[in-house]
Amino acid sequence: MTRDTRPWYLRHHPAERAPENGLVRFLKGLSGLLAFSLLGGLLLAIGAAPVVGVTGVIAASTTGIFEELPEYLVVDRPNERNTIWAQYTGEGNTNGYFPVATVYLQNRQAVTFDEISPFAINAAIDGEDHRFYEHNGVDTASVMRAVLGNLGSQGIDSGASTITMQLVKNLFVQRALEQPTEAARDAAYEEATAQSFSRKLAEMKYAIGLEKRYTKQEIITAYLNISFFGDNTYGIEAAAQRYYGRAAKDLTLEQAASLIAIVQYPGERGLDNPDNFAENQKRRDTILYAMEDVGSITKDQLNEALAIPVDASTLAPVEGGSGCINAMVEARWFCDFVVKNIENFEGLGATPVERRANWEQGGYDLYTTLDLDVQGNAHNQTTFWAPPNEPAFGLGAATVSVEVGTGRVLTMAENKRFDDSITGGGGDTSAVNYNTSAEYGGSSGFQSGSTYKLFTLIAWLQAGHSLSDSVDGTARTVQQSQFVDTCADSRGPWGGPYPFKNDSGGGGSMSVLSATSGSVNGAFISMALKLDLCAIRNVAESLGVERADGDKLWTNPSSVLGTNQVTPISMAGAYAAIAAGGVYCKPIILDKIVGPDGQDLPGQKPECRQAISPDIAAQASVALRAVMTGGTGSASNPGDGVPILGKTGTTDDSIQTWIVTSTTRVATAVWVGNSVGFYPLSRYGVADASGSQLRHRIMNATMAVINGKYGGGPLP
Repeated sequence: MTRDTRPWYLRHHPAERAPENGLVRFLKGLSGLLAFSLLGGLLLAIGAAPVVGVTGVIAASTTGIFEELPEYLVVDRPNERNTIWAQYTGEGNTNGYFPVATVYLQNRQAVTFDEISPFAINAAIDGEDHRFYEHNGVDTASVMRAVLGNLGSQGIDSGASTITMQLVKNLFVQRALEQPTEAARDAAYEEATAQSFSRKLAEMKYAIGLEKRYTKQEIITAYLNISFFGDNTYGIEAAAQRYYGRAAKDLTLEQAASLIAIVQYPGERGLDNPDNFAENQKRRDTILYAMEDVGSITKDQLNEALAIPVDASTLAPVEGGSGCINAMVEARWFCDFVVKNIENFEGLGATPVERRANWEQGGYDLYTTLDLDVQGNAHNQTTFWAPPNEPAFGLGAATVSVEVGTGRVLTMAENKRFDDSITGGGGDTSAVNYNTSAEYGGSSGFQSGSTYKLFTLIAWLQAGHSLSDSVDGTARTVQQSQFVDTCADSRGPWGGPYPFKNDSGGGGSMSVLSATSGSVNGAFISMALKLDLCAIRNVAESLGVERADGDKLWTNPSSVLGTNQVTPISMAGAYAAIAAGGVYCKPIILDKIVGPDGQDLPGQKPECRQAISPDIAAQASVALRAVMTGGTGSASNPGDGVPILGKTGTTDDSIQTWIVTSTTRVATAVWVGNSVGFYPLSRYGVADASGSQLRHRIMNATMAVINGKYGGGPLP
């Protein structure tokens, strides 16, 4: 048997009943009569004696069943969508922010009574329950009429359901959808929607309890917020936005009636499918006539609404969806990083489990650190200079910027299109965030090359040496046993020969300042031979550098020249600390949260500490400024007068290339290289730039825009 893979709301949607033979009709008639008798007991139990005779035994029995049920049902807050916001000063911003993604289990945005069009309120009441303001949750006249008119059924037809009773049913359906497994969800849904007298009896009891506990205004609002409108769209607000591109408070008469027409049969009347338009219009018109009949609208309003068809010309559908794959294109990688950090956001709850549960319940607005004023350019530069669909090899690129002094992440770009779907999106897509660690994006990191030399430089200065000291920059072979490594977790002792070369050529005696500017390998090996490899690692760790795989930074001799596979985001944070006078700030991504009740909740506070002394940071800054003004990083300098420091990095055969920079305001890391494989970038080019220059093209253009907004002062 083929498994039905349709979503629950189609799998379980009531279908048209097939014709029944006489025996079936007879048996159902008997059950209907029994239900009718039980109904008498029910009506006695709720104090509404029917004008029919029932035996005392049946009445007493039904009253007992009725009284065994709880007195009332609590209207839970339904699942809502979460919205991720980014900073933006351009057109369309809201208080300096712009929405970049919605993430939800159910697309719903709960609203208040005053935020719903009166047309929608009246359409629901007049079309579904015109005695809504008169009954106590159960419309006894409708119940009696439904039973008398449908004695052949096994229960009470849905025509007897008041809005309050429909709310009860929807509350149980909502709880069914929140069950942890598919089997539990299906079982709970079947129970919540069973066409049985016992289920209808419970529905009535709970409806009466709701009417005692909540006002009519609260009930109709809850009903319109919880109802399903097709296409994973829940609640009147999300439906108004989805099908008409407007808020629920702005719905016109015919739009409101058309939406209310969906709720009973979303599979047949949903506006997401053109095949449903005729059925929707038929039900919409019935609702409109009902509204005019009770005086909610005038005859002229009725005729004007009836003249408007339900078709593609009168809809303004807003396509979208949940998750970062449907986010603003430029913000998808950052969105993914935010979602993967949900359990770290203390404003969402006291524990990781509670934070995850609250996030899945939804209704939160996350105001993040991403700055769209500069992110768009970073995205464009990264994807242009490192084409995502390069067929020759696995070309990857990442750009990430952090704010100096706070650690706030301002940009996060990657050359691949984000796609975390099961099927994937092709060779130009990926679900691996190159900027982050495996824990938060799946990346195994990339060898840092000479950008790692900064930490040998700092350890050199901390050991009492200076920038003017002379060291041997000659390319040569050294014995690994000459290196000191006191780390308790060292993989040493190191032994055997270690041959290395200078990518930039040259050698001989030179100052440490010159060696840094020219990124001379031999000089840094000479410096490391006078230091403890563990001290070099300690410097890197104090500045927040991380291996992407979560392992401790390795201390083998080749690590001096950058063989640790690190993350771009941690390298940007490390260089930001130099520009901040040695103050390291852990990268953060969340400024604040606004909860479902509109209350402000805390975001991530800056976590900053003095990692190295201001004097050491100032000396390192001098050397790194020389890299950007006349050294290997000069091609990345936008030349706009904003002081900038930085360091380049290139691994053997130019498999991976880096440039990391910082002003006093913003630090940025750019990596371009092989996401997989070992294709030399020296044999590659884009437009007029060779492969080794791509990082500079990205950095130069990215920093020009960043400096234009943020500027920068004198470096230490």
